[in-house]
Amino acid sequence: MALADEKYVSFTTYKRSGDAVASPVWIVGLDDGSVGFWTSSGSGKTKRLGHTSKVLLQPSDARGRLKDGSTVSSGTARVVAAGDAAFDEVQRKVKAKYGFMTKITKLLGTIGGIVKRKRIPYGDRAIVITLD
Repeated sequence: MALADEKYVSFTTYKRSGDAVASPVWIVGLDDGSVGFWTSSGSGKTKRLGHTSKVLLQPSDARGRLKDGSTVSSGTARVVAAGDAAFDEVQRKVKAKYGFMTKITKLLGTIGGIVKRKRIPYGDRAIVITLD
């Protein structure tokens, strides 16, 4: 199974200190052979990619637990904002693949932001990864 066919992948970015931080994300294949997902401009993933574009991806479940026997893929990630063709492609493909779940996660994010009094935008950035 190709990485883009997975429902979730563990996406690992790196802090300035070099410490790895893994997060489960949705994933879609893009027309140019790269993969991508959407996230918030306020997320740690986006902030960490501001200083290093090196990433690791590995099939996982929704909680980030790695799938037994799966392999790690390395790549280079870039953050893409709304208005870019790659952002539009990621947004369209995420909605097509995950459907109603996108609405549920947006609602949960909004509720969580209200409760925590720290609202962050939902899906206003795309991460496009070119695999090595």
